[in-house]
Amino acid sequence: MRMKLILALAVTMSSLGGASAMAQTQGDWVLGNYKGAGYWFPGIAEKVGNGKVTIRYDDGDRETVAIGDVRPYDWMIGMKVECNFKGKGEWYSGTIASLAGEQIGIAYDDGDKEKTKTGRCRTR
Repeated sequence: MRMKLILALAVTMSSLGGASAMAQTQGDWVLGNYKGAGYWFPGIAEKVGNGKVTIRYDDGDRETVAIGDVRPYDWMIGMKVECNFKGKGEWYSGTIASLAGEQIGIAYDDGDKEKTKTGRCRTR
């Protein structure tokens, strides 16, 4: 019986898109494909229903997207990201050096370092 339940759960998650199936609960910290542009930004799932998720992004923006445009927050130390250096509108590639909630330390590929907020960073 337990094996059947595990298999049924795996099939259900697979049919829902795998990772996105895990990012459907109100209050989850998620990554949203902001405006469908292919960049994933961190935020909180504020509302979930009817195949859509309303995300309050860490930078304060809000957006309602299809569940397929949401995935679980998976950032960790050592991961590659792009960040808006000093909030001046220029995005640079770097590696997460430290992470504590919305506080993030970035070691940029050009050698610069910065402590900033997750709302200024994105992944592809």
